[in-house]
Amino acid sequence: MTTGRSGRTVRDLRRGNRSAVLQRLYFGGPMSRQELGPATGLSSGSVSNVVGELVADGLLEEAGIVDSDGGRPRTLLRVAPGSAHMIGIDVGETRVRVELFDLTLTELARTELPLQPRGCYDVGPIVDHVRTGIATVLAEAGVGTERLLGVGIGVPGIVDRDAPGGTVVHGQTIGWDAVPLEALLRETGAVPPEVPYIIDNGARTLGQAEMWFGAGRGARDAVVVLFGSGVGASLITDGSPDGGATEGAPLEWGHLTVQVRGRRCRCGALGCLEAYTGAESLLARWAERGGGAGAVGGDEKDEEDALAALLAAAVSGDAVALEVLDETAEYLGAGLSDVINLFQPERILIGGWAGLMLGAHILPAVREHATRYSLRHPAARVTIDMGSLGPDAVTVGAATLPLAAFFATGGRRTPPGPPAEAPGWQTSLKTRGKAPAGGPAAAPAG
Repeated sequence: MTTGRSGRTVRDLRRGNRSAVLQRLYFGGPMSRQELGPATGLSSGSVSNVVGELVADGLLEEAGIVDSDGGRPRTLLRVAPGSAHMIGIDVGETRVRVELFDLTLTELARTELPLQPRGCYDVGPIVDHVRTGIATVLAEAGVGTERLLGVGIGVPGIVDRDAPGGTVVHGQTIGWDAVPLEALLRETGAVPPEVPYIIDNGARTLGQAEMWFGAGRGARDAVVVLFGSGVGASLITDGSPDGGATEGAPLEWGHLTVQVRGRRCRCGALGCLEAYTGAESLLARWAERGGGAGAVGGDEKDEEDALAALLAAAVSGDAVALEVLDETAEYLGAGLSDVINLFQPERILIGGWAGLMLGAHILPAVREHATRYSLRHPAARVTIDMGSLGPDAVTVGAATLPLAAFFATGGRRTPPGPPAEAPGWQTSLKTRGKAPAGGPAAAPAG
């Protein structure tokens, strides 16, 4: 294999050129061959060769013709939606959600399998749900696994991809102690051995989705908060989670100590932020003060219903409900001030099912408290807003894990193993599920 002065082989260069063309067309297409040269920095000859390869592989297709200034009409190219599929899975607090997407993230099928009893994280049933869900969405869409790039999964806890035998999950709050999740999933035979499982923390997949397609587009430094039964966060620098340089863990933000010898957190420690801001603890505090009878620990209402009841009580002027929400907003703001002082992000985005329910009501107070508890300079440059992708954000982000590997390999199918890093830039699809349009916030690395 020929090696250049930089140490890159001809194969490396070809892969980089394919990656540059694919990424530019994915996020900025449709585009003509003539436009691809300046957009990617490749010569016209390199563009012609790469496009020819990608068309032959079925990854690109024609997307119409546009007139040229006095010259021949130019053929537009785009990524072929049906050329590959991805599965995104969210191991959530109430259910396991499984979605099948085509290459442009058009949803082809979905299924949700409830956790019974609610919040039960026994590994066996969750593995069974994943296996069943994969089979269900593939059958519903009428597709096989021959074009499946991979299965991305967002889970609670700390994810160790370097463990012998595959990815291991440490989920202290859900009772997972070094669970060999990848090996357990592989044993089910849900997908062939050549299809990778790519597992990551749910807050990170949420962050990647918001940075690629949501409210984080255009930002280089952001923190994306997942506010559900508990709370977590993903730190994004240089436009990709954890800077795109390492596979570091997400921020275990929910387990900052905010009250010495305070309330017991579900992780077992005392005084964690999650023990004051997660929906589970929020509802417990409401019940302790005489509100929300039956809302916590009963069979008749789950947390979403109970949180909706608390919100309705606050809107109607109930003093206890208002006090609990105000207190929660202050703890959230104080917790965000730590993030602001430590990392000085441009944006903070709040997502997760509880965040989506409460955000419009508590966001002004959260901003006020975050500013008051932060240093003036970093507080002046940060904006705090809601995420824009809704309840599917974790699943969409999980599907981008195999998509990122697809880009990094220039569109070649990769064997199971540690996932490639996401591109170090982000943009937005004007409408998810349609051909991408509009240019990226920054040029992709080629």
